Amino acid sequence: MNYPRNFNNPQIGTAWFGTHIVLINCNHQTGEMLTLFQSDHAPTEPVSESCAETLSRYISIGYTLIGAYPLNKREIQYVLQYR
Repeated sequence: MNYPRNFNNPQIGTAWFGTHIVLINCNHQTGEMLTLFQSDHAPTEPVSESCAETLSRYISIGYTLIGAYPLNKREIQYVLQYR
C-alpha cells in the first residue's frame, strides 16, 4: 500500500523537502573558487579549488544553473537551484 507522507510532522534523519539555493563565487580570470553560500539543509558536495570542478559536482547531484552574474571585474557569482 502507498501511504501519503505527512509533511507537517518532521522526523529526525529525514531530508528537508523543498527548494534549495547555492551561491558559488569564482574568480573568472583564474578559475579559482572563492566562496560558497547555501540554504540550510541543502544537499552538498565537497568543494574544489577549481570553480569548474565545484560547479560540475553540484550539477551532477541535481542542481540547475539558474544564473551567472558579474560581481566586479574579476568575480562572478553562479546561482544554482535544487528541487
